[in-house]
Amino acid sequence: MDKYKIKNIAGHLAKSFLSNPLTPILAVAILLLGYLSLQIMPREEDPQIEVSGGSIIVALPGATPQEISNVIVKPLERRIREIKGVDNVYGMAMNNVGMINVQYLIGENRESSNLKLYDKVMQNMDKLPKGTMPPLVKPFDIDIDIPILTVAFYKLNDSDIDTVKLYKTIRELQQDINALENVSKTTLKGAKRPQFNVLIDLHKLAVYHISLGQVANAVQSISSNAPEIDVTTHTGKLIVFGVENAIENVQDLEELIIADYMGSPVYLRDVSRIEYSYDIQNYATSLISYQDENKSFRDAGEQITMTIAKLKGTNAVLIAEEAIEEIQKAKAMLLDAGVGFIVTRNYGERANEAVNELVHHLLITILIIALILVPFLGWRESLVVTIAVPMILATTLFIALMTDQTINRITLFAFLLSLGLIVDDAIIVIENIHRRLHLKESEDLEFDEIII
Repeated sequence: MDKYKIKNIAGHLAKSFLSNPLTPILAVAILLLGYLSLQIMPREEDPQIEVSGGSIIVALPGATPQEISNVIVKPLERRIREIKGVDNVYGMAMNNVGMINVQYLIGENRESSNLKLYDKVMQNMDKLPKGTMPPLVKPFDIDIDIPILTVAFYKLNDSDIDTVKLYKTIRELQQDINALENVSKTTLKGAKRPQFNVLIDLHKLAVYHISLGQVANAVQSISSNAPEIDVTTHTGKLIVFGVENAIENVQDLEELIIADYMGSPVYLRDVSRIEYSYDIQNYATSLISYQDENKSFRDAGEQITMTIAKLKGTNAVLIAEEAIEEIQKAKAMLLDAGVGFIVTRNYGERANEAVNELVHHLLITILIIALILVPFLGWRESLVVTIAVPMILATTLFIALMTDQTINRITLFAFLLSLGLIVDDAIIVIENIHRRLHLKESEDLEFDEIII
């Protein structure tokens, strides 16, 4: 061994492990750690990304989109542009409300960006017109906003359940799912939400000399939220959407005194028709068709989709399974109420399939490598390569677990991309050792020296 001078770290490593009795134990330990890491690491389809920015929502009841744009959206856009690191600003104006979406440059700290955005809005509160509701600043959080599971609920064909009861049934189930561990939030898409609808006759308002503001203030006096007022219809009626809060039933609204006319009280029922129904201002309808057991498509009509998102860095597979299990527990209750459901998207299942498919193909690849190398290099050399490749992958998985990484489509692609390099490196080293064993100048060297 004195004849050969070790010149680099690879040689020192080879010398340390070549005759060390702990080498096989270390190899087995690394493989076990890799296997445990593969089982424990959170699995998800999409990688975790950080996007800085948020939305600012400002309400001005009774204002038109043009007014919202001039007095709220454009002034706020100018102020937000004063913040360092802002990439894009998008403003939208609608009846009664304006929204500004803010996107920061990639690499900006999310928490710092959110704080700067909130501070800038609060600094310019005095610039907003009189009557403006307090602004709502909602930061973006992509990791908890993208759902991993979506489930569509619909009325069964023989069901007589109404729209309001359908919403309340699914809402109760949503509360149970939202209480599951590592579920960040759940939402209901396409839902018709229950509310009190106050359909005001504008002609009767004129007879009693009552303004719309008086009606709105009266409704607001028994509700913590300001009622939303729709535009005038072609029938001369106007709709005030009351919010269910202190209001117990329709009679509470009907008995509401809104003004005094010639010494007599004017009740809300005198100038409007009141009903408890769904949000009739919501014109959006979501429909669903599905394939039954006979492989034929059936139209289920209107549906409500529940979306389920997870906390950052958690396992999408386990969370999706727990949520589906919770829905299955409520299946009997849903069927009794006349509600069916279909899982329309399951990212956890797809992520699990991708990981299992990768492991399956890796095992096949390692087996093929071993079979190819046996006739050319020998069984001992082939065994070294066969063990080295999964050891490197196992080490990578363990380090990824320790650094809070997840298995997703990006990391899976990286594994596949690096597999060729790993195999080539191992084959080249083994082949070089094999070549040196048969060189004439190696005749005087010991076996260990040749390997090092």
